[in-house]
Amino acid sequence: MKKIMIDMDDTILADCYLEVVNEFLNAHLTYEDCKDYWIDNMVPEEKQKEYLNHFYNEIDIYDYGHVQENCIQVIEELTKYYEVFICSAYIDHRDIENCSKILLYKHKWLLKNLPFVKPENYIFTNRKDVIPVDIIIDDKVENLKSGDVKLLITAYHNEGIPKKELEALGITRVDTWNDIAEILLNH
Repeated sequence: MKKIMIDMDDTILADCYLEVVNEFLNAHLTYEDCKDYWIDNMVPEEKQKEYLNHFYNEIDIYDYGHVQENCIQVIEELTKYYEVFICSAYIDHRDIENCSKILLYKHKWLLKNLPFVKPENYIFTNRKDVIPVDIIIDDKVENLKSGDVKLLITAYHNEGIPKKELEALGITRVDTWNDIAEILLNH
């Protein structure tokens, strides 16, 4: 059975970080306001310490945002034909001591929302490149190094990457989970 590794943040779930930043700042920021991958960088430097305390100690980030449309249904269908692994990063070098709390939030969310994926198939690491799988679905090009099939789901931080650049890396862009189903479930 082929193995699929699926990212969590901005692949399964979207808008969590943006919603948290907006709540913390009492703002209405959009992705256009974000200058890089790290939405948290929109929090002014003088408020970063307070923000990190809020982020790690006062909320569960996975109570925010939303699940990508048709994502759960497609992942459930994928489990019938592939061995599915959920692989998600959690190390935040701004707060190494507290970032492990994110593991609990991710674990609880996965148990509740993806009961058809075995908990032993959860992988929490920032080094996705060391995990041998056949298919990878992620929102970060840097995470799409191994695998025969590399699917980059469109997100605010990658939509400007040209198709030729992705093709040179052997990466296929997908805009929706329906696109993923078309590629992986058309037997």
